Amino acid sequence: MTDEHTANKHFRVGLIGAGIQASRSPHLHETEARAVGLSYSYELLDLETLGVGITALPHLLDEAQAQGFAGLNITHPCKQAVIPLLDELSEDAAAIGAVNTVVFTNGKRRGYNTDWWGFAESFRRGLSDVARDRVILLGAGGAGAAIAYAASTLGVRSLGIYDRDPARADALARQMATRFGEGDVEALTNLAAALENADGLIHATPTGMAGYPGLPLPMEWLRAPQWVAEIVYFPLETELLRQARARGCRTLDGGGMAVFQAVKAFHLFTGIAPDPERMWRDFVN
Repeated sequence: MTDEHTANKHFRVGLIGAGIQASRSPHLHETEARAVGLSYSYELLDLETLGVGITALPHLLDEAQAQGFAGLNITHPCKQAVIPLLDELSEDAAAIGAVNTVVFTNGKRRGYNTDWWGFAESFRRGLSDVARDRVILLGAGGAGAAIAYAASTLGVRSLGIYDRDPARADALARQMATRFGEGDVEALTNLAAALENADGLIHATPTGMAGYPGLPLPMEWLRAPQWVAEIVYFPLETELLRQARARGCRTLDGGGMAVFQAVKAFHLFTGIAPDPERMWRDFVN
């Protein structure tokens, strides 16, 4: 239910990132807003379409705030770069070191991370029964940091983190040590060797997105009964998931994470709790 004040207000929100034209966020947010009786618009601020780089991020935030946006979602490659531009961070965003949702309130910018909860909720629904003693996380950027945080809530006993930048993997492993315990999270230098004894793989890089086609690793490194969880959702069927299933692996696409992070973001932007099941139906239909 919406109160009269909220119903008469127009919510203007958006998404900042690179190569985001295929994003389903505008559809998800605007459809749910109509269902709860809100006036609501969701805009894509695509760095590639605008012809600018990440150095334009301060200007884009300034413009959105000046134009009365309620807030912004933040995606690759801006989730960590946005932090110095904010006034406050939520507890989980500070612990993760990455922000995917910025809310403008009373002249202040507060950063949140709804990615971790979105992934955790999707995992519980799609892979609740899989083994997770030894899990490999591929990608230690902003999304990877949220996934590592989520993994600590999902019963993952040991997490190995691999990134093409070893220093970034090492930094994330040290950052997450207090959540997993010393020795239960480590930076990896040999992904192939680590996968030999892994229960599953979580992919958290942009590879496979519409603007970044390809595979993030040689597929012969995977085998049944391992599972593979993906965070990319446009396209929903990435080459990684298609080939992993062909090798007998159970898979989880990135759609659930997209939906459930949006559930939290919508609530932060509007103060209205959306219907998660309705948003899920809107996404898959």
